[in-house]
Amino acid sequence: MPTVCIYEVFKRIALQRNDEEALKAIGWMSLGHVVDLTQEIALLAATLSMEHKMPMADSMILATANLYNAILWTQDEHFKGIEGVQYVEKI
Repeated sequence: MPTVCIYEVFKRIALQRNDEEALKAIGWMSLGHVVDLTQEIALLAATLSMEHKMPMADSMILATANLYNAILWTQDEHFKGIEGVQYVEKI
């Protein structure tokens, strides 16, 4: 999981609930493999951002998934229809 996901999840949960709940979520996330931003990821992210017209953080997440041959599961519509992404519509 890219470090930018830690940022996004913490921020969203802290805003919606509180810092304590956000830290709990980050604790669970940290049990997985956390991937730091590298030059290779940054360059691929820039290319993907231009190709798919997506925000920086989203392109970093997609680039990390691509480089690790991982399926990206998301409810974020920015990723809908992109190869290697499993988009799940919000209910």
